[in-house]
Amino acid sequence: MGQGQGLGQGLGQDQGLWQDQGLGQGQEQGLGQGLEQGLEQGLEQGLGLEQGLGLEQGLGQEQGLGQEQGLGQGLEQGLGLEQGLGLEQGLGQEQGLGQEQGLGQGLGQDQGLEQGLEQGLGLEQGLGYQLFTERLSKLEEAEGSFDDFTRSYMSYGVQRQANNSLMFKEWAPGAQALFLTGDFNDWNSTSHPYTKKEYGKWELYLPPKRNKAPAIEHETKLKLVVLTSEGEELFRISPWAKYCHKHVDSNTYDWIHWDPIRPFLHQHTRPKRPRSLRIYEAHVGIASPAEEIATYTNFTLNVLPKIKDLGYNCVQLMAIMEHAYYGSFGYQVTNFFAASSRFGTPEDLKRLVDTAHSLGITVLLDVVHSHASSNTADGLNKFDGTDSCFFHSGPRGHHPQWGSRLFNYQSWEVLRFLLSNLRWWMEEYRFDGFRFDGVSSMLYHHHGIAMSFSGGYSEYFGMQVDEDSIIHLMLSNHILHTLYPDCITIAEDVSGMPGLCKPVKNGGLGFDYRLNMAVPDKWIQILKELKDEEWDMGNIVYTLTNRRKGEGSIGYSESHDQALVGDKSLAFWLMDKEMYTNMSSLIPMTPVIDRGIQLHKMIRLLTHALGGEGYLNFMGNEFGHPDWLDFPRKGNGESYQYARRQYNLLDPDNNLRYTQLYAFDRDMNLTEDKYGWLASQKKDKVIVFERANVMFVFNFHPSNSYSDYRIAAGPNGKYRIKLDSDAEQYGGHGRLDTDTEFFTEQEPFKGVNDQWQPHSLKVGYSTAGWVGYSTPVWVGYSTAGWVGYSTPVWVGYSTAGWVLGPSRFLCSPCMTLLCFIHF
Repeated sequence: MGQGQGLGQGLGQDQGLWQDQGLGQGQEQGLGQGLEQGLEQGLEQGLGLEQGLGLEQGLGQEQGLGQEQGLGQGLEQGLGLEQGLGLEQGLGQEQGLGQEQGLGQGLGQDQGLEQGLEQGLGLEQGLGYQLFTERLSKLEEAEGSFDDFTRSYMSYGVQRQANNSLMFKEWAPGAQALFLTGDFNDWNSTSHPYTKKEYGKWELYLPPKRNKAPAIEHETKLKLVVLTSEGEELFRISPWAKYCHKHVDSNTYDWIHWDPIRPFLHQHTRPKRPRSLRIYEAHVGIASPAEEIATYTNFTLNVLPKIKDLGYNCVQLMAIMEHAYYGSFGYQVTNFFAASSRFGTPEDLKRLVDTAHSLGITVLLDVVHSHASSNTADGLNKFDGTDSCFFHSGPRGHHPQWGSRLFNYQSWEVLRFLLSNLRWWMEEYRFDGFRFDGVSSMLYHHHGIAMSFSGGYSEYFGMQVDEDSIIHLMLSNHILHTLYPDCITIAEDVSGMPGLCKPVKNGGLGFDYRLNMAVPDKWIQILKELKDEEWDMGNIVYTLTNRRKGEGSIGYSESHDQALVGDKSLAFWLMDKEMYTNMSSLIPMTPVIDRGIQLHKMIRLLTHALGGEGYLNFMGNEFGHPDWLDFPRKGNGESYQYARRQYNLLDPDNNLRYTQLYAFDRDMNLTEDKYGWLASQKKDKVIVFERANVMFVFNFHPSNSYSDYRIAAGPNGKYRIKLDSDAEQYGGHGRLDTDTEFFTEQEPFKGVNDQWQPHSLKVGYSTAGWVGYSTPVWVGYSTAGWVGYSTPVWVGYSTAGWVLGPSRFLCSPCMTLLCFIHF
């Protein structure tokens, strides 16, 4: 997301778009004149609405992109004319986006640019939105409706009719002939030929048996036989196969006809979309302490209750789409409509989702439409014997780093396949939405390889943008949000593409959230490279808040990426090998464990409160899981030792401090759920901010204690401590009285953005702590503490203790935090 200069101030914050690059105040690269107040409303008159990107009147008419108020000379360096939204991409006439009269004063007005984006900045999109509407119109005209088009899983593959006859349908444009074989015909490769239809489609009809049973029974092994133009006979799995299973004698997968007599019926409705999203990222296969592949049933019985107890309202399931290579973490998909059989049956997965819904937990699927496995025997690669079919031919069809195949998103049948795939998971399994993997790779022809995105528009608008991929993503989000209004879509994008999380109708790509991927990188960089006293509070806050205004972000301090072999979790960076020997609660904490536990809580809570509009945790990290992830492979002797999550560490009989981290994570989520969740002092290592009537105060200083440390606050009120990281149940020292009430005082003080606030509070810290209040307060800390208030109050700390009003309390000597709520 571009640290340092990139998306620093966000897309359209008060200071404008990318001040460091001069787009903010009419500097050389600015988008015109006077972006001082952000790029918010200018587009409304420059690009926007009916007069904007020609959404209704065409691209480049008099009232389109080249009107008198247009964008002007600023675009030449801001949006990158020749590269960007302009000439080569054909935004209307030769003048494109940037004739001298251009969109000039419109984009550069005092009102700013952000709302203009809402009306259709048109990423490649000015163009993009028009192409989207054209594609959608053609689709609806040819197929009847996009609803019918995206339900093609009901006509392709194998379909049992009401009379138990079977209809088979495939798309294999490069095939000379197509046959069905399997257990049902003793693997005769030519006895059941398909009939060739228009547009590369093939069909086969099998009447029921004499006893009226289907000609092919449930769990029968099947294969397609493809005769190529060179006369070669290839055995393939249907792209629409609903269930595949690993062959007993090899690593390849078989196609299993799945048609149970009593299919699972969902009993519970989908939960309503959460007001605030707290995601538990999980992999079913590692969700057990046992050195084996865990199951859907194990997850349903043993993990879902933990997720509910922890206060997460959403589980994001990885590696569900079938993948032949377990070690790929599910990102080398071979069978897009099949739930991975290594964890159980399709009915088992449906039961998992239904049980989650009964607990009020939404379920997201980690969907991989950015690429596909290069496997041929059990994947999509060379399905019809050609290099193309579902993919681009030649170099464009191969990812240079991943060794996988890249979809041809311009192809009508590829759109049918991928859009129907989304509908299949929503309808058949009742998922509530998707995390789209590898979106950065989809957006650009360079796939983000060797790119360091700084936030300049020329990086986002030019010939390097994959127009077909953008249209595919717009179609995906349009269809999902139109048919399922509560559907949640999240994009994994490291580039910071503008408009990614703007509605499609406003010219955006339509995602609800993007992952705030700079945050975990920042925490790892700090822990890896800096001493405690070198932490830069301003830089931490900058990274946590460096996101596009008006576009939802998911904050997280670590995900599965940081857990993989060769990397370390936050807990292991903090406590290293002592996690294996000194985590017993029956012995005194060593300095390393003490510091690690306190910082683990503070980092997670600070990220939770400030890092985005949603929060994500990877399974096990809530209690500081000690080991990395390493799937079975030749290099580790096919071992499962590190392909598991040791939930057994939470057994109360073990008396381990992991339970304290678990308890804090749970109460952090529950506090957020109840109260819903802002200044930084660099040299003092103090971070203060306010969200949803809750004030957070963090002291990260490794040694300094503060008394009478004044910070700005909001209205008067009475407060109580609601979350205290120094409490004994969280591995703290239990030195605070949580029953004490705190009252505000009136004294103006300068706060966020140097704005004077009518009230203030004094704080004093004990090392590394956090306190949460519900109004401003008088507070005192000893070094590195966290305090969250909802109004100012009197609280005083020293290194050894707290003084709150008339009472005296000892405070943690190292890294504590509290949360005060206003009453």
